[in-house]
Amino acid sequence: MGTYFAKARRGQIHWNVVDAEGWVLGRLAARAALVLTGKNMPDYTPQTDHRSGLIIINAEKIRLTGKKLDDKFYRHYTGYPGGLKEISARKLFEKKPEMLLREAIYGMLPKNTWRDRLARRLKVYVGSTHPHTGQSPHALTLTR
Repeated sequence: MGTYFAKARRGQIHWNVVDAEGWVLGRLAARAALVLTGKNMPDYTPQTDHRSGLIIINAEKIRLTGKKLDDKFYRHYTGYPGGLKEISARKLFEKKPEMLLREAIYGMLPKNTWRDRLARRLKVYVGSTHPHTGQSPHALTLTR
């Protein structure tokens, strides 16, 4: 008997909604990356696309433990000489809390050609409303 490999899913993306209220940033990002890659599915196969998307609401209600708000910095390079920009986690959390969560999840996705495709299926919103009611997303409760 050979090894079972699930067939690739075709068609629409199966959307899930997660409420980020009360979650710690890294723990929520790790579980969100599992959902996006399909590792929470019983028929997970590494080389197949499981067609699952994730909508995260209340991104402004996540927590960072310890002194990460002041000690953690996000850096990017503009491409110009001397163009290394950095912003602290506190300032980024005040300006764009959805960007803080998106960067954490993006860093936990696999570093291969599927990374950008999986990241496109991640939608993060501030507040408890989202414009994806037409996709009829299912409420997903992640274990703590």
